[in-house]
Amino acid sequence: MKKYITSLVFGLMSIVMVAGCSSDDKGSEKPVEPETIAPVAIEKTNSTKIFVHYMPWFETNESSADKKWGYHWTMANKNPNTIGANNHREIASYYYPLIGPYHSGDKNVIENHLLLMKYSGIDGLLIDWYGTYDVNDYRMVKENTEQLIAMLDKVGLEYAIVYEDRVTTNVVNAGKAISVTSAAKTDLSYLQTNCFSDANYIKINGKPLLLNFGPIVLQTPAEWTNVFNTLTTKPTFLTLWDQSVEAGENASGEYAWVYKNSTYLTNFYTNTKPKLSVAMGSAYPGFKDFYAEGGGGAAIGWTIEHNNGATLDETLSLAKNANLSYLQLITWNDFGEGTMFEPTVEFGYNYIEKVKTFAGVKNTESFFADISKLYNLRVEKKGNADAQKKLDQAFNYFVSMQPAKAKQSLSEIK
Repeated sequence: MKKYITSLVFGLMSIVMVAGCSSDDKGSEKPVEPETIAPVAIEKTNSTKIFVHYMPWFETNESSADKKWGYHWTMANKNPNTIGANNHREIASYYYPLIGPYHSGDKNVIENHLLLMKYSGIDGLLIDWYGTYDVNDYRMVKENTEQLIAMLDKVGLEYAIVYEDRVTTNVVNAGKAISVTSAAKTDLSYLQTNCFSDANYIKINGKPLLLNFGPIVLQTPAEWTNVFNTLTTKPTFLTLWDQSVEAGENASGEYAWVYKNSTYLTNFYTNTKPKLSVAMGSAYPGFKDFYAEGGGGAAIGWTIEHNNGATLDETLSLAKNANLSYLQLITWNDFGEGTMFEPTVEFGYNYIEKVKTFAGVKNTESFFADISKLYNLRVEKKGNADAQKKLDQAFNYFVSMQPAKAKQSLSEIK
């Protein structure tokens, strides 16, 4: 990927004008191509690197090959084709995305998510990833992830992968790999070839960051040594909290998650963090899973109430006091477990406003509603090429931190 620009240079000399087709006909009225402007980093005062855990697994009836909604909107008993009196689709969640249920590979959705993140002071995404094999919905998750990665450097955000080693068992059972370690080797080889060398792939201590949600299947140091032996550069490898022993010396540290109450976070910061070479904290707005109601299996068994933002305030305060180098927001969009930072009908932009304050974003004016307007106009003007070019221009202004010009471009679209 092309290296993105992280600071505003004098007079935006890096502006590249993309010219349309030339013509000697002075009277022709061909649409003017929008300026392509390199992304500029948002200015903020908090030096903590803020990442957000991201789920690329959502599918709609329009995006799927079988014209059915994906599991993460339906679980076992919800039908998003059913629209209630509030004009909301029936989905497997207690909460409703502000832009409605969506396909994770939709470029307009990705644009909306990434701009909201950028303007809230988030530095990058930690993408939940199911590997390379065509088993269950893993191929769809991989393709959606590729769409997401393709737009990240255009916005000026970093990323790293959170590998789900639990998928390796299903890959072997489907006859796609001879062993779980073989499956993991193939997956990580793909990451080394296609992701680790990206300029905007997150590096810690000079090595690509790789998180594992577990370990769950590969639970011995010998197995992880075997997996990593095929890589040219061993990654900075983080496991879930209290599980690095399963990776042994292959683990560079651990990351915190969400569990029952904040006592576990306090313990991580007080007792675990000082022992780790790399420690990544967590902050979350709440936890309320839909599994039992959605027929998606047994309920997790505990709930963390959102408490009108008080839970997020508490976990952000713990993160601030812990003097973290790295913080993971849990999560952008796990609607099934109710941990969303993504704007919802229920909470609006409240959670990303709190992130923005935590990050110390210098421009305190809010542009979240304008970013939503960009998305709404993308959908409304879907077949209007001239309008889409103006929306492209608004996007370019947003990523180059010229929101006033972006708002002006949006206002000109009728």
